[in-house]
Amino acid sequence: MKHGKKYRESVASYNKQDLFDPTDAIKVCLDNAKANFDETIELSVRLGVDPRHADQQVRGAVVLPHGTGKEVRVLVLAKGDKAKEAEEAGADFVGAEDMIEKIQKENWFDYDVIVATPDMMGLVGRLGKLLGPKGLMPNPKSGTVTMDVAKALQDIKAGKVEYRLDKTAIIHVPIGKKSFAPEQLDENLRALMEAVIKAKPAAAKGTYLRSVAISSTMGPGVKINPVRFS
Repeated sequence: MKHGKKYRESVASYNKQDLFDPTDAIKVCLDNAKANFDETIELSVRLGVDPRHADQQVRGAVVLPHGTGKEVRVLVLAKGDKAKEAEEAGADFVGAEDMIEKIQKENWFDYDVIVATPDMMGLVGRLGKLLGPKGLMPNPKSGTVTMDVAKALQDIKAGKVEYRLDKTAIIHVPIGKKSFAPEQLDENLRALMEAVIKAKPAAAKGTYLRSVAISSTMGPGVKINPVRFS
């Protein structure tokens, strides 16, 4: 794969094998975010767990102190009073069977998060093959299956992010934008790492935090010393 001039200059500006303190890593990452748009800053954490085992799954959600910098569109699947509550709380889309049918028939995905009340999950389950691969399936562990739809909406709009282990035992989560102050990215990073560490499965053996890195959308990865979070 060929990289552009800006990327090659960024790679040459520091030693990619160095393990930085979180604050220094953020500075290097921002210095090398050279695209002409507000790049997303993403955290990648490789964990010492086996994602093939149910008792070693790592999944949860946390409200970042300074949000993600992205406007999140939320679909709420609810009926009656709960649907009205969602509308009043600022949901972008609200519905029940009509929305489920729209997703099934039109492959409609103009939203970033789905919140559903428990009574809707029997119907939502039919969408598993569509929503699952996109990471959109509501889940009680991430707080997106709840009767308190107003609180769920408030948290999501405030910057709640979900972290989830992929098949390679890595978690990828946005922690903000290039336009954020370094201190804001630092606080978001530490809040997320604290949540991931607390979510360590009892069945996990050996080193839990194998590697930690941050990168901008178009920039190279910057490694962080995992010891700084233990």
